[in-house]
Amino acid sequence: MDSLNVLAVTPAFENQSAGADRESLRRIRDVDPRIKVKDAAALVAAELSGDNSQLEKLDTLLAWADVIFGLIAPPNTIARATRLKWIQVISAGVDRWIGTDVWKSGVIITGVSGIHATPIGEFVMALMLMFAKNAPLGFKMMNTRQWRRYPVQTLRGRTVGIVGLGHIGTEVARLSKAFGMKVLATRRSTKMPGKARNVDLLLPQSRMKQMLAKSDYVVLSVPLTPETRHIIGERELKAMKPSARLINIGRGKLVDEEVLIRALDKKLIAGAGMDVTYTEPLPKESRLWSFENVIISPHVSGGREDYMRYATDLFCENLRRYLTGRKLLNVVDRDKGY
Repeated sequence: MDSLNVLAVTPAFENQSAGADRESLRRIRDVDPRIKVKDAAALVAAELSGDNSQLEKLDTLLAWADVIFGLIAPPNTIARATRLKWIQVISAGVDRWIGTDVWKSGVIITGVSGIHATPIGEFVMALMLMFAKNAPLGFKMMNTRQWRRYPVQTLRGRTVGIVGLGHIGTEVARLSKAFGMKVLATRRSTKMPGKARNVDLLLPQSRMKQMLAKSDYVVLSVPLTPETRHIIGERELKAMKPSARLINIGRGKLVDEEVLIRALDKKLIAGAGMDVTYTEPLPKESRLWSFENVIISPHVSGGREDYMRYATDLFCENLRRYLTGRKLLNVVDRDKGY
């Protein structure tokens, strides 16, 4: 192999630059002298925004690329990137790629599974603590300059049910145990009830409703696939305790949102923490904005100040493996959808 051509297509969002992160580009080049790196982040962003003034330049770069590194590839990637062998995605999930020309091709797709466990695990704990300590009411009282004592709860002794015991679910379990909580979980590959590290009871996915009935907090940490779409619907919400809260840090379409709104109206559950929603941005007319027992954040739970460093670390390791013919990390299984 004379060279391996890498095309970076994601802007340096951490410092608001239109181009790719310069330090990431440097570190990618330093992996091996055979690696050639070019930056197409601004060109891809322009095309996605409807600016076609530099399509010829972008087409030239795509035709040059063996590997694409980034979040979102341009339209018709396969037809334009005729040398493309591999795409390294920098997001937690790959659901946005399902059904695309890339998905239907033979191009390898790898993700960055594992780097989100710490920030999302902390975010889940923050949501549980905000509910337990009635933080939304405290913020509301601050806005109206009220001083009125209100009841709060502890997490110790409560039960958290984790739907999906992957990297993120495992970290949520660890942190929950540190708070003295009982931890239940489901996992797709589990066939029989048992235990796992920091998990008191691990159940097959088919017995999720049993877990829902016992949980004070239900955390969704599964990828979005055809199998998990609307994994929380009417039957699942009815199975939950009236005092329970639902926390979704996975994907918005894991929850049937209209059913959730009806459940909140009927007080079938006590509240919801939603870092992701069915439509993003959440439309201003959505009724989810109006519930005082709903906490909404704009899909930020996986963020961290050094995100690109961790994503680049994983990509550089995969580049070393690719160049030496070893198995890549986090290869996406198209049959499973993650």
